[in-house]
Order: sequence, then C-alpha cells, then structure tokens
Amino acid sequence: MTGRTWKFALVGSLVLNAFLLGGIAGGAYRWFSADHVAESVAAPRSALRFAAEALAPERRQQFLQALRQARRQGRDDALAAREARREVLEQLAAPQFDRAALDTALARAREADGEVRKRVERAVADFAESLSPRERMVFVDGLRRSGQWRDPPAAGNKAAQGAARDGAAR
Repeated sequence: MTGRTWKFALVGSLVLNAFLLGGIAGGAYRWFSADHVAESVAAPRSALRFAAEALAPERRQQFLQALRQARRQGRDDALAAREARREVLEQLAAPQFDRAALDTALARAREADGEVRKRVERAVADFAESLSPRERMVFVDGLRRSGQWRDPPAAGNKAAQGAARDGAAR
C-alpha cells in the first residue's frame, strides 16, 4: 500500500471512530438523563387486589384469597355477561335493527355484571369487617388508590386546556 492509501484508511478510521464514540456518548447521556427515568416510572396499580398492599402480608393474603374466591364463584355470571355483550354487538351489527332484542341483551349483561360486582363487594365488606380499626383505615387508603372506589386522578393540563378552549369558544 502506498502512503496515500494509508492516509485515506487512517482518516476513514478516525471518522468512523468519531461517529462510534458520539453514538456511545449520546446513548449514555440518554440512558442517564432524567427523561429516561420518567419514562420508566411504573403505572399506578389500580386493580382492586392492590388495595391491601400496605397491610401485613398475612392480611394481604387473606384479601387476595377472598377476592379469588368471589371471582371464582362469579365465573358463571362473568361468562354470561361476556356472552350477553357479544349478543349486544351482534344485535348492533345485524342488518335489521331490533331494539327489543338489543335491550334484552343489554339487560342480561347489566344483571350478570351486577352479580359479579355484588360478590366482589361482599368479599371486600367481609374482609373489612375482620380488620382492626387501624388496619381498616390503611385498607381504606388502599381502596382510594385501587379498585372501583379509587379517587379520580387530579385534573391535569388537559382539563385546564379544555376549560381555556371552552372559554375561548364563547
């Protein structure tokens, strides 16, 4: 190889290494930046089973067992509700709209869903009855964060933007 070829190879190698080091530095910056940490924050645990998370492990197990049992007992109602919702979709997609059949399917779905909910709520009430007053307060705090009784999320920017947009539209 001539001296000129070595120069081109050296310059090419330096350029390639500069891009490689830039990529590594950019990746490291991205990895350790605050944005990366914010993206990896876990979503809030809103399922009802997390309501007893702050209780003692044996109490938490009792609650999970009560929920499992209630859901197991309500499995037939859940399947009936699912089937009724499928029927609702079929009625809505039918070429001839039959309001009476649709209302019947909706009523069956609502009733079956209500039965499942009653079982779960009864299990929650039975569990709460077995707690001491202090444990019950901890459990209530958990219910405020998880399950169907949780508090709605605080109004964020979207609500403020919506209010501003509504005011501008008037």
